[in-house]
Amino acid sequence: MIAFITHAMAPVRYRNEPAVFSRRRDDLNEVLVHVGLRVNEEGRIARGPAARTLDEAAEHANSLRAELRRRGTHPPVLAYCTLEILGKNAFHANLEAVKSVFDRLQQLTGEHLDGARLADAVLMPGGSGVARVAINIGSTPTKDEQKGFAGLVKGVGSMYRNPAAHDPRLHRAVTDAELLELITTLSMIHRRLDGARVRR
Repeated sequence: MIAFITHAMAPVRYRNEPAVFSRRRDDLNEVLVHVGLRVNEEGRIARGPAARTLDEAAEHANSLRAELRRRGTHPPVLAYCTLEILGKNAFHANLEAVKSVFDRLQQLTGEHLDGARLADAVLMPGGSGVARVAINIGSTPTKDEQKGFAGLVKGVGSMYRNPAAHDPRLHRAVTDAELLELITTLSMIHRRLDGARVRR
């Protein structure tokens, strides 16, 4: 079995598909770590500490994807940033993940605005007192929730998307921990949009 894995994981086989190597290595390591083994960057089996739980396996396997699965990340978020995650590129994964929210709002409403202008146009209660994309019933106590949701979406764009679009990657490090926190927040936003009432 070890000889088979070593042959299958030879880096030269993935010279044109490094993301496939990364994904397969992560998937193998989530299993092998339970018996104290892992596939290293050279595609070879190496020894290491054995995991006793699934959480430990994800931690030892060093798989961001495993942790995102464990957290139940909303599928649309992953659809936008999986390639960047597989490429171990947290900076661009961060940027692409945030785009998922604004793209979804455009798809839900047919609106062509973007960023804060889009969030204001479709998430803020209008003259009728109800937002075009309403996450609640629009009664007085819930209007603050709707406004807070709009503020959260605008804040995510202002804090994570806009600076990343202008700052060079060299000057803006994004850690895996920061990426996990952002993706968890984006998942919550998408879940609220799942149940939203939309007026086009």
